[in-house]
Amino acid sequence: MNHLLPIEKRNAVLSRMAELLEQERANLKTINQQDLNNYSGDDLAMEKRLLVDDAKIDGMILSMQQLASQEDPIGVERFNFDHENGMRIINKTAAFGTIMIIYESRPDVTVEAGGIAFKSGNKILLKGGKESLQSNLKIVELWHQALKENNVATAWVEYLNYNREETQAFLEKPTQKVDLIVPRGGEKLIAFVKKHATCPVIISGRGNNFVYVNKEADLKKALDIIINGKTSNISVCNALDKVLIDTNLENWEAFAKKIITELQQKNVTVLGDESISRVANIPQIESDLIWYEEFLDYKIVIGTTNSDQEAINKINKYCGGHSASIITKNDAIAQEFMENVDTAAVYQNASTRFTDGGQFGLGGELAISTDKLHQRGPIGLQHLVTNKWYIYGNGQIR
Repeated sequence: MNHLLPIEKRNAVLSRMAELLEQERANLKTINQQDLNNYSGDDLAMEKRLLVDDAKIDGMILSMQQLASQEDPIGVERFNFDHENGMRIINKTAAFGTIMIIYESRPDVTVEAGGIAFKSGNKILLKGGKESLQSNLKIVELWHQALKENNVATAWVEYLNYNREETQAFLEKPTQKVDLIVPRGGEKLIAFVKKHATCPVIISGRGNNFVYVNKEADLKKALDIIINGKTSNISVCNALDKVLIDTNLENWEAFAKKIITELQQKNVTVLGDESISRVANIPQIESDLIWYEEFLDYKIVIGTTNSDQEAINKINKYCGGHSASIITKNDAIAQEFMENVDTAAVYQNASTRFTDGGQFGLGGELAISTDKLHQRGPIGLQHLVTNKWYIYGNGQIR
């Protein structure tokens, strides 16, 4: 089944998918409304991810168009060696085979993950959440239409409409070969997959990102970056949860109060460590354990630090390994920070909200990995490959 399709075929399917999404725009929004009406939870972040509006559909279409225009990630030569005995040894990228993605609430993943996996020569098994079932089934129907119209088997994109027990059974004893599993969602989902999966898993999704305001920061930039990181979209893993302010910053108390006021005006609950709480008269954190938490909510913790090294240590101890940003005019200090903070993405004077495959020029992402094997950060088309050795001889024996 996983016989590699020619790149022209793969691109034709993706281009057709973009057209079908445009044609079915009104229909998709109507069907998504059913999912929204059926959603009974009180998780604001989940509800935001569930919504399919014109902007989301525009994003899905753009993702398909970008993927169709990108170079083939399969068969790219990575190493070439001529053995002294005359053998030619070449290493090239190869498809994984079958990739399973388990995700919650986001119908756009059904488009984007399906497209990235398919373009990179993989069969994809999509296991979406029950809250987005109608939207997902409609999108998979479009996938199957695009595949059929190009004489490609619909089995390349398969939707697994499983409940929790069925999913667990499949993870423990897959009824078909699965080469890689990518869970995209909360920590409970990730723990569940890690516990039961019998093949490699790429961990994705936990944020808990930090901004460190260094003593040489441009305070206007710092304020804008913090507000954007926290309030532009609370439901994503690149949102901001923690701020550290260097007490060597001139008038740091006034700056802390200004940030807090602005955040409160945007309905963000602000908690502080002991010194911030004292200076700004806001609730103090009850325990240091809160520094480990990812909020996905209108909530933030602000603390102080006495040195760059202390900031680095604190971030490395508590962050989720996703993104961290330093606000400073001093490039040497920024570089030192960026080299030593152990996250997938490190920033100088920019919002953590940019950690995203589309923003990084990858044409979308399958997930954002906080693992170090085999790829870190946004997993785009070019990372959804393994490799294979090709050896050309003429009778050599060892």
